Amino acid sequence: MGRSSTVTRASTADSPLRMHGIRLTKQRQLLFDLINDARDHLNADQLYELAKKTHPKINRVTVYRTLKLLKQQGLIDELDLMHFEGEQHYYETRLKQEHAHIVCLRCGSVQEFFGAPLRQLNEQVASDFGFHILVTRTEVGGYCADCRNAEPAEDSQAAAAGKLPVAAPKARAHRRPKRAKK
Repeated sequence: MGRSSTVTRASTADSPLRMHGIRLTKQRQLLFDLINDARDHLNADQLYELAKKTHPKINRVTVYRTLKLLKQQGLIDELDLMHFEGEQHYYETRLKQEHAHIVCLRCGSVQEFFGAPLRQLNEQVASDFGFHILVTRTEVGGYCADCRNAEPAEDSQAAAAGKLPVAAPKARAHRRPKRAKK
């Protein structure tokens, strides 16, 4: 491993990238770590900007190629989060417990739900359909408590008309907050 962009074996011997047979480079490990350690769901542009702070010579092509490789190897998921911001995609690692994304269609906040109901749903699908599940991605769209309290009359009028009003995006909060009680 003589190349300067290659990560030393001692520092990443137990890296999920190495365990999946991916040749380790500083850029690949950095991008994976940024996704894995992020409190928020990050898109490719955000990852690029964060990576540049640590590795100033990284380029966008490296970011996109690495995201593609990590997706192909099953290490990360690409999320659309109810397409709140158009065709924008966000990334998270598959190293944590399966969960649902709860997306507010008005303010764009994202919360994660962990709990027994998701496991039970998987078990029921597997049982009822004889289906071997490899991955589950669940998104729930609606209105958070803050947005519901702000304009309840508008919501009921839109619901009566059969429309889902989606406000112009505000500053997006991709938080990974509270875990549901088990």
